[in-house]
Amino acid sequence: MSAEVLDVTTVPAYLATRPGVPGLIDLSTATVQEVGDGNLNLVFVVRDAQGRSLVVKQSLPYVRMVGESWPLSQDRILAEGRGYVAAQALTPDLIPAFHGLDADRRVLVLEDLSEWTVWRRALDQGVIAPGAGAAVGTYAARIAFGTSVLGLPAEQVQEAAAAAANPQLCRITQDLVFTEPFVDHPQNSWDDALTGDVLALRDPALLHEVAALKYRFLTAGQALIHGDLHSGSVFVPDKRLRAAGAPAAKVFDIEFAFYGPVGFDLGTSLANHLFAHVRAQVLDRPAAFRESVADLPAQTWGAFAAEIARLWPQRADASWTDGFRDAWLREVWQDAVGFAGLEAIRRVVGLAKVSDLQSLATDERVRAARVVLTTARRWIVDRTRIAGPDGLLPAAASPVPGADARRSEPAGARA
Repeated sequence: MSAEVLDVTTVPAYLATRPGVPGLIDLSTATVQEVGDGNLNLVFVVRDAQGRSLVVKQSLPYVRMVGESWPLSQDRILAEGRGYVAAQALTPDLIPAFHGLDADRRVLVLEDLSEWTVWRRALDQGVIAPGAGAAVGTYAARIAFGTSVLGLPAEQVQEAAAAAANPQLCRITQDLVFTEPFVDHPQNSWDDALTGDVLALRDPALLHEVAALKYRFLTAGQALIHGDLHSGSVFVPDKRLRAAGAPAAKVFDIEFAFYGPVGFDLGTSLANHLFAHVRAQVLDRPAAFRESVADLPAQTWGAFAAEIARLWPQRADASWTDGFRDAWLREVWQDAVGFAGLEAIRRVVGLAKVSDLQSLATDERVRAARVVLTTARRWIVDRTRIAGPDGLLPAAASPVPGADARRSEPAGARA
């Protein structure tokens, strides 16, 4: 049965019933704004006369970006709640403060980060967010270690994995990332000039590797993963917030969480580094910004590997040797590169595209998308031969003449 859906008129009365919430905000002076611009959920910002605020998130009984023709269980927010509980225990500084889950009403209450910027938006505008790439790598490492047999007894991991099943959203990922971009499907779309590039993705040699990665996604329940970790699910602070001690980034939208391959979250992040990199190239952003984006894969992977090394003395089983750790890291890296290629392809060909590419003019977008598809294929096919982040991104994508004049923000600035 679906839970009753909230609206701006019912949120204050609802929050008054939530334990602890009235102490965080004055509900008698609260105003509510519906701000959800994502694909799946309702999101409200509640603010009182003193400026204190909270975010209220409720899952809808359908996919918001499509409508009621695509029904979806509201139970998915239970998975998000589990994700926040784990992250709150393992890496509380890198997520919004979590004020609890109402499992009956399918509602989460979170810290309001309206003063922060979604990282994708900053990247689109040519704004450097210092340390964000490393923060994402640190987040991924802490969750991977702390929810897997590396950091927990095997019995606890098996129980947690069974409780973390998220079949509907896993099916969405399975379809959108691993299946639909490689067949004729009504949800696919692309610029006409890319038709040859897209049809080339149906090469049997590539499809063999896609199948192997799909099997890996469906069967390698290594740790609790975010499941949709990209620049659109990361907030970054501006200079004022950083000066006040804010962390370099905070990860949110953990509703796709389930026990899957650790490399998947890193892969979706790497793909979005590619989008930002290619956009910066075709728009001929200033060198400082282009260099900062080109360094993101090294920042993210370096922070991930360094955090695993820092946590390693706390491992749950002494039989996990240092040599095993190194081999495990190589396996995670190879998975990440392959999954990055799949994420890159689906954002060009399939449903739920990204503003990094879509907000470009047609000639810019085609040029950028072609580089993305070429790079993605290389990542998938050569993932076991790509030793590390150096050289992972393409060296250059030629700028489109006059593109620099179309910038919407001063490029190279720092958030």
